[in-house]
Amino acid sequence: MPRAVDGTKHKDRRNKVLEQAKGYYGRRSTNWRVAKDAVAKAGQYAYRGRKEKKRDFRKLWIARISAAVQAEGLNYSQFMHGLKLANIELNRKALSNMAIEDKAAFTALVSQVKAVLA
Repeated sequence: MPRAVDGTKHKDRRNKVLEQAKGYYGRRSTNWRVAKDAVAKAGQYAYRGRKEKKRDFRKLWIARISAAVQAEGLNYSQFMHGLKLANIELNRKALSNMAIEDKAAFTALVSQVKAVLA
């Protein structure tokens, strides 16, 4: 049986990869051999990036909370410890959002934590 070089499945598979490589620089977007490696590597970066995004957002939230709490005269670790002692269960995303959008509520929360720590 002859070997199919230009069959539909073969073309479809290549076109799928070339479609994913659209917008890449140079031969990476047009040449099958280069594009398949570029698409594979991009997939690895995307997988890793999905994990890193979670870390990056947590870092951002902590930095925002820390800045807001320092303005109130505490540091981040004391504040988080005080929240735990006061049985206040708010996640870092909510705390960060509160520090930005609702300063009065955040200040009330900090005063509650200060009372528990004292």
